[in-house]
Amino acid sequence: MRLVLDDATVTRGEWHITAHGTFPEGIHLISGNVGSGKSTLALIMAGLLPPAAGSMISEEISSRMISFQFPEYHITGTTVREECESWGLDPNPLLSSIGLKDRHDCDPLRLSRGELKRLHLACILAYQYDLLILDEPFSSLDVCEKRRICSILSGRNRGITILFTHEQAIFPRVRHIWEIHDNQLHSCGSPPDGLRHWQHAPAFIRKLVDLGKVPKNISPEDLEAAACAI
Repeated sequence: MRLVLDDATVTRGEWHITAHGTFPEGIHLISGNVGSGKSTLALIMAGLLPPAAGSMISEEISSRMISFQFPEYHITGTTVREECESWGLDPNPLLSSIGLKDRHDCDPLRLSRGELKRLHLACILAYQYDLLILDEPFSSLDVCEKRRICSILSGRNRGITILFTHEQAIFPRVRHIWEIHDNQLHSCGSPPDGLRHWQHAPAFIRKLVDLGKVPKNISPEDLEAAACAI
């Protein structure tokens, strides 16, 4: 199972983005500045935006899902209960697991942004998709919820997961790090060596690398272990 981008290119006026790389099973993190083309690339990978040049090849991928930054885009139910049921899920255990057990009859759009994000991610992560694309999955979440989501993602035992994020502190363990700059997707490599080439790495990860205490990966546990070794 893999996703292959062969110089897939999107052009909008004078702006463009080109992506070349192979994404096998595991978690891939893609970072980049605002406006660099992360959401555009997510749409290409999800098959929702055909490249103007180049190609995208999916091998043995039979199910895919994309989660956009703003959960409102995904809402179809008029109540929280209906929203869960629209995903084919039993509302009771799902809502209890995310602290919304008393909100069955609430309009989803009357939830706070953080509550709605928790609901949306809980529905998506209830399934094992061959290809799961998450655009800014940690936005609107507090630290505890970010850690919980990272734990779930790290526990996925199959499929390709691609995270597009500006997150600077809390990550799951990843297989490969990528970043977008100069209108192109670049491979940084896999941790730990890939951390040396990650231009968008958070400041404290760069500091650990500069001190020669390169973390084995970027999960909170890996970063804490590297920091304690200083």
